Amino acid sequence: SGSQCHLEKLQTAGAAVLGPGSILAPTALIRKDASEKIVCHTNVCNNLDDRVQIGTLVPAGSPEVSVTLEGRGLKGGGRFGQTTPPLVEFLKDILRRYPEGGQILKELIQNAEDAGATEVKFMYDETEYGVESLWSPDMAQHQGTALYVYNDAVFTVEDWNGIQEIARSRKREDPLKVGRFGIGFNSVYHITDAPSIFSGDQIAMLDPHQTLFGVHESGQCWNLKTDIKEITELNDQFAPYIGMFGSSEKNIKDGSFPGTLFRFPLRLKPSQLSGNIYNKEKVLELFESFKADADTVLLFLKSVQKISLHVRESDGTERMLFQATATENTDDKLERPNALKTLGQAIDSYSNGVPSSTITCVTYQVNIETQDEMAKETQRMTWLVCNGVGGRGMCAELDSLADDLKFMPTIGIALPLTLISKEEKGATSGFSGRAFCFLPLPPGEESETGLPVHVSGFFGLTDNRRSIKWREVDQWRDPAALWNELLIITVIPRAYFTLITELIKRVQTKKDQDFPLSPTGTYGAWPDPKQVKSRWKAILQPLFHDLLQHQVIYSLSESWIRVDQAVFSELDTDEDISKTVINYLQSSGTQVAKVPAAVDFVVAAYMTESTEVKKVTPSLLRQVIRKYKHKGPSQEKLLLLEFVLSDGNYSDLIGLELLPLQDETFTTFSSSVSEKDSIYIASEEYPRSLYPGLEGRFILESIRPSVMDSLKKAAKSRGRPCTQLQMLNPERSARLIKEILSTAWPARDFIVQWEPGNRELKHPTVSWLKMIWKHLYIYFADDLSTFEDMPLIPLMPLEESMDIESIRLIKMLNVEQVKT
Repeated sequence: SGSQCHLEKLQTAGAAVLGPGSILAPTALIRKDASEKIVCHTNVCNNLDDRVQIGTLVPAGSPEVSVTLEGRGLKGGGRFGQTTPPLVEFLKDILRRYPEGGQILKELIQNAEDAGATEVKFMYDETEYGVESLWSPDMAQHQGTALYVYNDAVFTVEDWNGIQEIARSRKREDPLKVGRFGIGFNSVYHITDAPSIFSGDQIAMLDPHQTLFGVHESGQCWNLKTDIKEITELNDQFAPYIGMFGSSEKNIKDGSFPGTLFRFPLRLKPSQLSGNIYNKEKVLELFESFKADADTVLLFLKSVQKISLHVRESDGTERMLFQATATENTDDKLERPNALKTLGQAIDSYSNGVPSSTITCVTYQVNIETQDEMAKETQRMTWLVCNGVGGRGMCAELDSLADDLKFMPTIGIALPLTLISKEEKGATSGFSGRAFCFLPLPPGEESETGLPVHVSGFFGLTDNRRSIKWREVDQWRDPAALWNELLIITVIPRAYFTLITELIKRVQTKKDQDFPLSPTGTYGAWPDPKQVKSRWKAILQPLFHDLLQHQVIYSLSESWIRVDQAVFSELDTDEDISKTVINYLQSSGTQVAKVPAAVDFVVAAYMTESTEVKKVTPSLLRQVIRKYKHKGPSQEKLLLLEFVLSDGNYSDLIGLELLPLQDETFTTFSSSVSEKDSIYIASEEYPRSLYPGLEGRFILESIRPSVMDSLKKAAKSRGRPCTQLQMLNPERSARLIKEILSTAWPARDFIVQWEPGNRELKHPTVSWLKMIWKHLYIYFADDLSTFEDMPLIPLMPLEESMDIESIRLIKMLNVEQVKT
């Protein structure tokens, strides 16, 4: 604007400028800045005319002096340029985008995680501290009720600088830092107007209104060593930092506090920053909101292992309200630390550009215990967690985005193994998988995945950190949204696959131990494609492509097999038929498996077309019986018969020795149509009592009606029987009666001697003969020629009560024979 002139390449501080209409720049007004330029600040320059000639006082041979003038143009003009809004306005904008609620506490947990803390404590404190010795009288309003947050890590120089830079987070420089978006900490302005921090050897207070410490001063910092005199004098000002979570006067004297203590005095009246007034009720609401997620908050954190909520009443009474703790696998205390070490090495390799063709996955168990002192409840949940990090070079687009966005392709997947409380024991029910960005995203439809696991990823989030970015029409090219999609199709499926296969390994190796999951319980880890939300469906194809090639199916004979080795049963295993069918198939070497409907759907939908998915069907059972026969008891045979008949494919019965006969034997279904091989089905018109001695030619009458109906259909099917089964008709009935009489009287005598009921001679009874004549009367009244030459006529009347040992029968002759 004409007020500065830059003198470049100046090697001597004694230069001056002279000439007609010229000026002299006194050396006293010249200073050298860090960029090796000499900047002349002088009021003389304000009215410098553009026509001024520049001369020199530098003796010949001295280093050259050049001058660049920045002045008003010939036609004047004024200052121009974009500016940043006042600090309060900037923070108000953050608060507008970042709603209040339990997420505020999560942000503070993230800060602790980033710092490497292992424990975080929240305290609602009603203590009213003194107001006599304060920095300024205005500080008195912040000496009362406050929310404290403690963690056991100490602020670094970077942390102290980072918390002062609200527009840009230093955490972006380190992708492993969770709260990398800069607005996280500033969400505390929903609660307070004057946050303060006590960590290591410093105490700092922030004042975005810039009223407490002077105009344009947005905070103040004291060093315990160099400012101890002032700290001691302002006794009331610093009293709130003593006696809280281990901080003491000794820390002040020793010049160091081995942790970090945030203090957020509650806003008691509306301010320029926010009209949000906080009181005990609202802080306890924050606590309740946090408790809703408390069982999962620690799930994907690497450092923080314990979080607790406390209250200190105005009379000094302290009590813990709630605590969540993550503990190691009791069987292997080093499992998690070792896993995280391996993961850390893989992350370092990726950061350093070391090529890798694999996704590094580590799996460990973690127990999360929550203690609710108010409800007097303790709940303990065991999780299996798999963390994965992509390999550099696996996906060029992912690598490029990682470098541009300063992101890391890390994924965590957690499966609940048990939920055991003191009151009841049992597996989890109604579990709903959610998305995490290290910590759970706010509950709601946006964070629901429809998966049976929780998924945490280094996701690109919306500005308010409440939801994952997706590629919509208006942000199709958004790099963070594209990153999320690539993460879902590359890293998540492999980590998920590792989780399930590792789960199976643990079930196998801990078979005899108290592992919280049964073999069939592993299916609960499989995603149900019908439940998975559309955004997450991209996981399914790559996951199942790998999964279905491995031994992930648990057979009923208690072995782990691949899908192509299994025969899947959809039968109700409680029914006698199902049990018999499955037991027989297993005894014949068939690997039968029963899986939930969702897994059944996956196998059908995602198995490669070249692989046949085998099911327990009547057709399969017929194949197995033809190959291996059935040597079990009759009752089993009848149950197997019922199943093989159930699909109505009667022509496929040939070769099965399952046909039950009245003599309690079984014969083989055949396609023979010769009369001697026929097996008959009795009926009301042709009762089996008409054909004594032919039990081996009739179907067993005591079989279930449904089986009998099927066999009747088999006998009638397609006009021409496909088996030897036949329904009786007059012709067949006559043939069988002839067979009975021929067996009893093989000779062709005209008159035969009949001894009714003589079993040795196979003579029929009196009642049978009477039944036969009744049968003839009904079905053969018009023509008895079919029964020619059969000894059916007794030579004396038959009475039911007759007690005779022998009677004579004569053959029936037709009219022509009688004439002869």
